Amino acid sequence: MWTQLSLRCLSLSFACVVVGCSPASVEVTELKHYPIQTLEGVIAETAIEFDADTSYDNNGALKITAEQPMTVPLYETGDLEIENTRIFYQARLKTQAVQGKVYLEMLCHFPEKGEYFSRALDSPVTNTQDWTTQETPFILRTGENPDNIKLNVVIEGTGTVWVDDIHLTMQE
Repeated sequence: MWTQLSLRCLSLSFACVVVGCSPASVEVTELKHYPIQTLEGVIAETAIEFDADTSYDNNGALKITAEQPMTVPLYETGDLEIENTRIFYQARLKTQAVQGKVYLEMLCHFPEKGEYFSRALDSPVTNTQDWTTQETPFILRTGENPDNIKLNVVIEGTGTVWVDDIHLTMQE
């Protein structure tokens, strides 16, 4: 009888430790999603085209042909009324014959303070690679509310880059 009671108490204690030590769930909120089905809303006007034949999600992708290093402005969000959170710019990238690095860049503009950036320099894409996910974070503190966020792709060289399935999310 004591053995059975001891085992139940031990099991209950173990369950409490496991549940109590589990990481808190992170709530992810999608702020913007750009599924790339046309060039609608794309800021860049040169070196970029819509490619219906190459795509991560079978709906087409943006194709950038870089003959020299360039920053390609893709989208701007305007004021999203967010602060005290972490935001993430995520996209799918595919490259062909890229000489140099390719990475995402997010610029957050703050009134009277200017622009601050976040770049995915920890995981640049180069050479020829199939679809890969890349993301870059930006931490907003209390009172830090950007009035515009720019989503760019930076190509530090030459080659072809496809971009698809762009997300801007927030994690609290």
